[in-house]
Amino acid sequence: MGCYSTALPGGKPITAENAAALSAQYKFPIPQRAGYTTPEMVEAAHRGMLDVFYCVGGNLLRTMPDPEFVRDALSRVPVRVHQDIILTDQMLIDGEEVWLLPAKTRYEQDDGGNETSTERRVMFSPELPRQVGEARSEWKIMRDLAAATYPDRASLLGGESGWALREEIARIVPFYDGVQHLRKTGDAFQYGGRHLCTDGNFPLPEGKGVFTTPALPPQPADDGTFHLSTRRGKQFNTLIYAEVDPLNGAARDAVLINADDAAEHHLLQGDRVDLVNERGRFSGRVFLAPIAPGNLQIHWPEGNHLLPRDARETSSDTPDYNARVRLEVAREKNPAAL
Repeated sequence: MGCYSTALPGGKPITAENAAALSAQYKFPIPQRAGYTTPEMVEAAHRGMLDVFYCVGGNLLRTMPDPEFVRDALSRVPVRVHQDIILTDQMLIDGEEVWLLPAKTRYEQDDGGNETSTERRVMFSPELPRQVGEARSEWKIMRDLAAATYPDRASLLGGESGWALREEIARIVPFYDGVQHLRKTGDAFQYGGRHLCTDGNFPLPEGKGVFTTPALPPQPADDGTFHLSTRRGKQFNTLIYAEVDPLNGAARDAVLINADDAAEHHLLQGDRVDLVNERGRFSGRVFLAPIAPGNLQIHWPEGNHLLPRDARETSSDTPDYNARVRLEVAREKNPAAL
């Protein structure tokens, strides 16, 4: 509903006109420029440009490339605030002043919560009536902080309850109209209807869709290196549920490789190998897998230190979670093959 730094609520572009319309709704000025993306925030922190770094969920130390750079960047911020439902290792990075704010899960938050699926289905989950320690609803923490920051304008905030917030969402983001009526388990609706762009009518000025041609990645260099991609396996963000991926049986140190590539390097299942580039080294074990020749896969975040920090997808500023590496055969072979 507006946690993108590069768009206004409802995905509207940041323009003077859109910001003015939103300012009229809220009765206080809305910035007319984009904020930092996550990679830009980390860069700004490293350069000493941030006085406060407020992290709501996530773990930048494990989600961003070049973890040591991230660790150094976070340590340079005078005040860090970490608001989360669990303890993460980024909270333990040394710093001048670090605050930990325990938050309720989405299922425990006051007045219930909503989530939107990838098929545009908006679903309601009722509040689980329990209190764990000092944990508070995340929206309440942030609302109270905003009110304390500008007490003279606190009366303009609204959103005093979860129900009021849903009313506000329906008003500010019209295609979410209906969210204010969700009350019990199973209540849901699909924004945009069952099909988007029915009969070929697109929500664009001319009513037509616009096709763009993406830039294809360059052909791999013929230098014996591999294209390395990082895989998530059966995990959620950086939360690792098991040391072995139940989807394919690969351990966390597995290096997934095509059988023909393994044969060319005289490698068997379980052999020790190192993946090396200018950013670092990853030591793992061969895991034969049905992937394309010339490619390797390792788990994320274990392999994040091999990823380029400055390579990003241009439209979203998302880091590139791929790299090129050399494959080196370690001295230790698979004992079962000897």
